[in-house]
Formats: sequence, C-alpha cells, structure tokens
Amino acid sequence: MDFAKILAEELNLQPTHVTAVINLVDEGNTIPFIARYRKELTGSMDDQVLRELNERLTYLRNLQKRKDEVTGSITEQEMMTAEIAAALEKAATLAEVEDIYRPYKPKRKTRASMAKAKGLQPLADEILKQDNKTDPVQLAESYINEELGVTGIDEALQGAQDIIAEQISDSADIRANLRRFYNATALISTKASKEDTDSVYSGYYEFSEAAKKIADHRVLAIDRGEREGFLKVNVEVESPRAVEIIVHAVVVGNNASSALVTAAAEDAYTRLIHPSMDTEIRRGLTDKACEGAIKLFGENLRHLLLQPPIKGKVALGLDPGYRMGCKVAVVDATGKVLTTTVIYPIPEFKKVEQAKTTVKNLIKKYDVEIIAIGNGTASKETEIFAAEVISEINMPVSYMVVSEAGASVYSATKLAATEFPDFDVNVRSAISIARRLQDPLAELVKIPPEAVGVGQYQHDMPKQQMSTTLNGVVEDCVNTVGVDLNTASPSLLQNVVGITAATAKNIVAKREADGPFKTRKELLKVAKLGPKAFEQCAGFLRVPGAKNKLDTTAVHPESYSAAEKLLEICGFSVEDIGTAAVAELKAKAEQIGLAKIAQQIGTGVPTLTDIINEILKPGRDMRDELPQPILRTDVMDMNDLKPGMKMTGTVRNVIDFGAFVDIGVHQDGLVHISQISNKFIRHPSELLKVGDVVTVWVMAVDVPKKRISLTMKEPQA
Repeated sequence: MDFAKILAEELNLQPTHVTAVINLVDEGNTIPFIARYRKELTGSMDDQVLRELNERLTYLRNLQKRKDEVTGSITEQEMMTAEIAAALEKAATLAEVEDIYRPYKPKRKTRASMAKAKGLQPLADEILKQDNKTDPVQLAESYINEELGVTGIDEALQGAQDIIAEQISDSADIRANLRRFYNATALISTKASKEDTDSVYSGYYEFSEAAKKIADHRVLAIDRGEREGFLKVNVEVESPRAVEIIVHAVVVGNNASSALVTAAAEDAYTRLIHPSMDTEIRRGLTDKACEGAIKLFGENLRHLLLQPPIKGKVALGLDPGYRMGCKVAVVDATGKVLTTTVIYPIPEFKKVEQAKTTVKNLIKKYDVEIIAIGNGTASKETEIFAAEVISEINMPVSYMVVSEAGASVYSATKLAATEFPDFDVNVRSAISIARRLQDPLAELVKIPPEAVGVGQYQHDMPKQQMSTTLNGVVEDCVNTVGVDLNTASPSLLQNVVGITAATAKNIVAKREADGPFKTRKELLKVAKLGPKAFEQCAGFLRVPGAKNKLDTTAVHPESYSAAEKLLEICGFSVEDIGTAAVAELKAKAEQIGLAKIAQQIGTGVPTLTDIINEILKPGRDMRDELPQPILRTDVMDMNDLKPGMKMTGTVRNVIDFGAFVDIGVHQDGLVHISQISNKFIRHPSELLKVGDVVTVWVMAVDVPKKRISLTMKEPQA
C-alpha cells in the first residue's frame, strides 16, 4: 500500500511533502516541531493538517496490518484464491476487510455450524444450485441420519436452509449492496421506553429522521437517552426491498429449490443481516458524531487556551460558596500567592459589611486591579457583592466572571498539593480562579482537558480518542505561544514537545538549585534531557534576558548561524535584536531578495521569513493580538433584559446548533445557528469561536427557566 500516494490524494497534498512528513514522524519528530521548524520539507503544513495526516496514516497502517492478518488466516485454511486476494488488495476500509473475512472467520456455535456438523453442507450446496431436475425433498431423504441427529426430512431441509442463510449473510457483495441501501434509505426511529415519563428526551418520544441527514448532536442525545433507559431506538428500512436485493443476488430459478433459497434469504435478512446492519449503522453514526464532537471540543479548547492573558496586574480570586463561605486569594502579577482568606458576602450570613471591609483592605494593601469570580454556586450573589465593593472604593478595579470548570478537580490533585502544600483544598480553587484570568493557558494546562467544559457530551466520548485529540490541542497551544524557561511550572513545561513529566521536574530542580537558566544550551545539563529531546523542545523555550538575544526568540538553535548571517548581510548584529535599530530588517531583506538571502544562509524562504519575524518581535505573544477579555465594574440581572436590547458579550461555548454568549447577567444566552448570520452556514464554528467578543440583541428572556435567546442579526428599524 503506497501510503504517501493515498494520503496525498485524500488530503490534496503534494506527494513529496507527505513522504517527508511520514519520514519525519517515523524518525521520532513531534508535530509542533515539524510544523514550526521543517516547513521547507512539508510545504508549510500547519499542526492541524499534520495531525490529520498522522491520524490517517495510523489508520492506513492498521488497515494494512489487518489485511496481512486476514490474508495469513485464509491462506492457512488453504482457502485463498486470486479473487479473494484482489478483493483484499482493493479494500479501502476495515469494514470491507471484515466483510471479506467473514466466511472464513472462526465462528462460535451457530445454527449453520450445527447443521454442518450433521453433514448437511452437501445438501445445502445442491439446493443452492436450484437445478430444475433436483427434488429437494427426495434429496433430503438421503441425509436422514439418526446418529448425527438428523431424524427427518424437515430437519434436513431446515439445516440446509440454515447453512444457506449464513452463507448469504457472509457474502461480501450482498453486504456491500445492502450497506448502500441502508445508507441511502435508513431511518433512525425512537420511542419512549417508559410511559407517562417527562424527561429532557421528551422530544424524541416519537421521532424519526433519515440516518444520512440526522445531526450529530441528535445522535449523541439519542444514544444517551437509550443508555439512561428513556428511549427505544431502531434502524428502519423497507424490509421487502432489502429482501428483494438479497433474493435478486441468490435466487436463479423458479422451482422447489428456489423456494427454499428464497425462504433462507428472508431468514438471513431477518435473523442475521438486519441486526448486524442496525448495529453497524448506529455505530457508524455514533463514531461520526463523536469524531465531530471531539473535533469541536478541540477547537473550543484551542480558543479557550489561547485567550489573551491580562499581564502585569495583581489579581484577587473569589471562589463563591454558601455554607463554607467565599474563598479569597490574592496573587501578584506573576501568579505568586500573596495572601488568602474566607469571607461571607451573602446577605443571609449578615457579614456583608465585614466582607466588604476585608476585600477593600486587600485591594488597597496589594494594589489589586482585577477580580476573578468563579461561576459556580453563589456566583451571582458574589458578583453583586464585588460590583458594590468596586462602586464604593476609589480605585481602578474591574472584575470578570470566569469558568471554574475543573478548578475543584485540580484543587484535589497531587499536583495542587505539591504546588500549594500549605493551603486548604478550597483555597486552592480561589488561587486557580485568579490565575485563570491572568494567564488562562498556564493555569488550564494543569486540568484534565475534558474537565474544562467547552464541548457537548464530553463524558460520552471514547476516552482514548478524546484524550489524544485534546492533549494534542494543549500541546499545540503551549508550543505555539512558547514558554519562559525560568518561570514555567512543571505542568506547563511537560506540555513542551520533547519534555516529559520527569524531565520537567528535573528542569525546575536545576533551576532552583543553580539559579535561572542563562542559555538554552544549559538544558543539555538537565538530567534525562538528551540531544533529541533538546532538538524538539529548544525552540519553544525562551530565556528572557539571555546574553545571546536569539535565546529570547523562537529561532531554533540549529538556525542561529543562519540568523547571524542574515543580520550581517542586512547590516545588523545579534545585539540589535529587540531594538529600534533592527526595525528596517524586513525591508532590507526584501530589497536584497528573500530567495537570494535564503540561499546564502542555507535555509528555505519559509524559515528565513520566520527568523525575520522573530528578530523583529523577540518573545512576542501571539495572544496579545486577540480581542481583550471584557472586564466589568457593574452588574446586570436577567430581569433587566428586554427584547431588542443591544449587548456586547463573549462567546463561551460553540456547539452544533449555536453558541452560548456571556452578556454579563450570570446566565449565558443562546444564539441559535439560524440567528448567527443572514447568510446560510453549516456550522456555528464557521463564524464564531470561543473568546470572540460579539454584538448581540436580546430576542426573548425566560426567567423561570433561566433561558436567554439572542441574535446576531441587527433588528430592522
């Protein structure tokens, strides 16, 4: 199997680029490293295309492995033919391979296998010929054998039909034809499994939709409803037409034998094929829905992790609560914990004024500029409290409600205990909430990706597939932004390619023992970090303030000499990096000619372009160029909302049927897909992503049900 050729055709890529990627992956290079530092070889494929290519390569390799296994098994049985070999060679999916293997696959005890044990295979073969001269009843009489358990003609004929039915079911051609029929016409039908039961699945108590059109989120909802015992689900097709497809393939005459074969075909469909197709269709829909949900979850996670940090500000984190109070943590601009306490800002505890005094004193003492409020229990009351504090204090303070999804999970982990051994579990959540506002990426990497709450049905997804995708997203984000070698936590470091959890701890240990790293090369002195790991990770680690200014950029050490030659050709030096003097570098390079310089310094134009951009903006954080988060000083309530009201909000979650937008009233509003744009879109992600700041108009408000309907279409005057 020519993997490079197949992948190039499927993904519309150059075969040479695909071959290069396959070789790089097989040599142990990571996706972020290939995407960033091997652009000439790959045609500048980004990390998402590379991951798609790698996943497809894995599938094709598994497909080839299965073909080899099936070929070996059929050959051992001395059943291999040129036709089977050709069919296996042509098979493009694992399902096709399994269809071919089905007749030769060792089976558990079946009606057909029991009939074969009674010596009825020859009788089945004769009946299947459907010869006009053959009398099946007369023929069956000769197969009566009480020792083998065949006591009469009817039993012999039934056994022969069982064998024929299984042969029909095992036919790869028949299954392929029926698969096409099912894919084109099957309906997913659901009914309530319990009488007079109201549930979130009531919309599916009498539901039917074409399998080829059903939306992924409906599939996942139906699957969950079935698991929870509220729904009965069936795959429905026109059975007579399905049987007709089989009969057309196997019935060749109009005699007594043909009648028996027709009956066997009907039995094969009802007893063997339809249940199998039902399972296959359902599994296919679920797999597709899960794949889509995981992809969407990954996209949402990517945009969440890449939310702009709020740099250089002291933050106060509030983890709301009732009985246990509201946990408070103040962290400095680097995330270091300055102090923690507990307050009771909810009126029923009659300690609001005391809580206000405490928070005001903390704001004044530590020059707090931003307040982060978790969105869990008692969040609304805490938000009102914070807004009142801000209105009563003459200091430039603002707040933002942040998702606390996963904060409690993190607080109870061994990692949190190691990071904050002197703090209570509940207080750790407040620290995490404050840090999330300061730098979402650095804090959220400590939490299992599936716990951050930016997807649909995340707990229903295949765990391995989900984990692989989301961990890949985290890895891509961390390496895209880059990491400060001298301040990064072990959690952040271990997401840099080439660095394991153990190596991350060793880096921090060396940093604490010997002081800050002065150069990237010092990484080679870290225990268990060898040349290959250094090659993969070095470019993604920054050393701010390093003597060699290239260590502060994303230029890889392997390209330092090229960068130095570039600067020399254009009349600059390494010392000019990051200064106004080098501002004309790009213009001078373009004047000389990028292709000419690339040839002189021994790189390709893509790498040269990256080097120029890094020299112009060393250590740049691409997140700074994104819309800044919306900070508030006052609070609104759902009751304040009126239809037609214009609001500014932040997209918190993108799902199949719309997007949830935070408009500052504690309850996110839904913009249905039909209200996102005046033009047709297939999916909300075409126009929206997590973190987008958008203008919306209120359509409807249902306070009792806590539902807000929003539109992005400006109302007509």
